[in-house]
Amino acid sequence: MSKRLLCAATFVIIASMILAACGPAAPAASKTIKIYTSWPMQGSMIPEGTAMLNAAKLALDEAGNQAGGYKLELVFLDDASPTTGSWDGTIESGNAQKAIADPQALVYFGTYNSGSAKVSMPLTNKAGLAQITPANSYPGLTKKGFAAGEPDIYRPTGKVNYFRTYGADDLQGASGAAWAKCLGHKSVYILDDRQLYGKGIADVFEKRAKELGLTVAGHDGFESQANPDYRALLTKVKASGADLVYFGGLVDSGGPQILQQMDALGFFKAGVPMMSDDAMYTEGVPQATGPDLINGFLYVTFASPALDQLPTKVGQDFYKNYKAKYNADPIGWSLYSYNAVLVILDSIKRAQPQLDKITGTDQKAVDARRAAVLDAMRVTKDLPGVSGPITFDENGDPTSYVMSGFLFKDGKYQWQENISGDMTCK
Repeated sequence: MSKRLLCAATFVIIASMILAACGPAAPAASKTIKIYTSWPMQGSMIPEGTAMLNAAKLALDEAGNQAGGYKLELVFLDDASPTTGSWDGTIESGNAQKAIADPQALVYFGTYNSGSAKVSMPLTNKAGLAQITPANSYPGLTKKGFAAGEPDIYRPTGKVNYFRTYGADDLQGASGAAWAKCLGHKSVYILDDRQLYGKGIADVFEKRAKELGLTVAGHDGFESQANPDYRALLTKVKASGADLVYFGGLVDSGGPQILQQMDALGFFKAGVPMMSDDAMYTEGVPQATGPDLINGFLYVTFASPALDQLPTKVGQDFYKNYKAKYNADPIGWSLYSYNAVLVILDSIKRAQPQLDKITGTDQKAVDARRAAVLDAMRVTKDLPGVSGPITFDENGDPTSYVMSGFLFKDGKYQWQENISGDMTCK
């Protein structure tokens, strides 16, 4: 054997030994799948947004950042305005367009706000890009009967490409109303932030409250402001004699400020609490108000059992591993972020046979890869999740989930009971 051949053979052997010592090789760059995320990471949304991102990273880390032989890369985009701290439609549109323009992007993971989803859904639908949310809950995004043209206006191709691991507000709003009655309230004054999510859930709450015989003393909407002053409105609410205030809205659209001004006007001293939606089930509220101010006076509804009492092995491991990795308890929405990544991982694994057959980098190949993952996601069934199996119906909604009532007390949100729109009072 010549010296040249001997050196070449020696190099191959040494290289093989090095690769073997380092373990399995990571997928090549051509086998990289990008998952674009989009939700607010500003101001009062930092705790919630961070927890959702942490949960997503945890799920990917546990999978070795791979699925079906493909390397997974998470690309995080913030859809909030640096000026207002709230979601911004122009920014959200830009985020969706960035994902669509990236040939390696096969999943758009977002949004947090239902109003923001209205912007990106038609874009991802036209692009044939799977979109999955851990938090959007406005019913009209997937169901008929809530606003003209919905949900078809979000599906210009006529095909479903949007999925949620969290249930819609038509169940949550009704559950809140029934729970309010079971808590012994007789009269409620309803406030909402006039946004798609807040007004939507407030309207559902009002409808069910009236059906149950609760007196609706009034229902007012307001626009969120940089320096909100709701005292005039709350003075009107107090004069109505309502023994409960229901708020449909967000942390960054006035929720904490309303609580602070309710306290200043004597609502809590008079025993009049607030009940609100799942968007207010976040550490951002007590951080803004101070935990003592709302102690025993803020009820919230959320689709989950107590986080330290999750009923599945997946959920129990999630809770334990999240605490170990981040030295903190997971926040409510992080559960559904984790679930969403489980769906993404599962869909890519099941799409692998199709993905492996697709070659090329032209738009036709990109569309085919996206279609393979999207087709797999559509038929997700009985996937083990944090609180039970995940199955999507024909509209991309979860077929089942548990709704609970929580009370903020002694520095944390404490689980009270399972609730539903037709619950029987104890």
